[in-house]
Amino acid sequence: MKTANLAIVFTDIKGFTERTSRQTLEENQRLLQVHGALLSPLFKAFGGRIVKSIGDAFLVTFESPTQAVLSGIAIQDRLWHHNRTMEEAEQIHVRVAINVGEVRLDGNDIFGEPVNIAARVEGIAEAGEVYFTEAVYLAMNKAEVPSKEVGAYELKGIPGKIRVFHVPRAPYRVEAPAASAIAEAPGAESVPPFGNLALARVAAEASSQSQPVDLSGLGQRAAAGATVLGQQAAVLGRQARTVGGSLFSRAMVALPEPVAKNRVALGAGAVLLLVGILALSFSGDSTLRAISAVERAPEDERAALAKDVRAVILREEDSGRRHFLLGRLTEATGKPDEALKSYALAVKAGSADAEKRVVDLFEHARCDVRSDAASTAGKLQLKRAVRALERLKSDGGPDDGSRTGLFGLSKCDSKVAAESALKSFKDR
Repeated sequence: MKTANLAIVFTDIKGFTERTSRQTLEENQRLLQVHGALLSPLFKAFGGRIVKSIGDAFLVTFESPTQAVLSGIAIQDRLWHHNRTMEEAEQIHVRVAINVGEVRLDGNDIFGEPVNIAARVEGIAEAGEVYFTEAVYLAMNKAEVPSKEVGAYELKGIPGKIRVFHVPRAPYRVEAPAASAIAEAPGAESVPPFGNLALARVAAEASSQSQPVDLSGLGQRAAAGATVLGQQAAVLGRQARTVGGSLFSRAMVALPEPVAKNRVALGAGAVLLLVGILALSFSGDSTLRAISAVERAPEDERAALAKDVRAVILREEDSGRRHFLLGRLTEATGKPDEALKSYALAVKAGSADAEKRVVDLFEHARCDVRSDAASTAGKLQLKRAVRALERLKSDGGPDDGSRTGLFGLSKCDSKVAAESALKSFKDR
């Protein structure tokens, strides 16, 4: 098994479970969409790879411990800016915990004691803070990141005590923690908690790659555009109601800094125009992303996650879309053969996505899945599947001939299944 020395970052939202128990499903979805829109770009800006996103929690890896800590600092400052514009009940406060060490790589997932330690440190971290272990402190560039020791902790399941550090609040001189000259400003709530130390790097990089934005006359032009697009914007606004909070937050993340600073001056017309643009740009399928999260989750957690996602899918009015999504969810829980039943129902309801997925399963690693997919395509008379069936009939798969059935008395052969499906086309 492959291994790598990586910095591991865990984040989660303070009081998420209690909060979601008081909210509707739509409100929970909106919260997670805003949360993801705020954090994900910052992970990527500092070179992070998102391994998992389960509910309110992110697991992210970085090759550089310094960049990992800087991403945490940027996140806390970004959330500070976001929360200033929100009612208290709508604010988002997260904990950030970081460790570094050699982890095992298994597909897109990671395992090992360094991951467990990071998770334990997250359990003691405070909301709005960036906590990290001594291993991170020793490996990071102390000239870039100020730090201060919190204490030594006994963590459940971890032998010995682990020294834990955090990033002190701004303003500060960049020094090692032992210097004790790091000062925390009185009234620090009037400025970002970490003085935009890391967030400024993201803004500077973005502005260096774009031309200055001329805002003169923008209000008038936007108002004129809004007059023309008013009806369309209203329709898009109604369609985007469940993700309305997310759209504005994503806008503030995505807009060049000069535009963000002058957002008040844009006027009502610009706001309408912006809503229309954002509804088109950021309306991605959150249900498919939730299904992907189920697939990436540990096996013992998939059933509970899948139950919540299934409840959302069952509210889909389009039957073809509903059965297609149920099939994808069934696949995510490790049952591709059972998913084919849902795909068949989706195809009968007119789902082109389901047709494509049935054909895609001709290339599955398991012989029984390939065979069942071929049989399903034959029964449904999927004309688009003919060429793929011919390839399957010719090439088969690496496990063709494997034993199946009770006591292994039968053999699986996807070539034979493909041939049989092709005959069904000729017979009709």
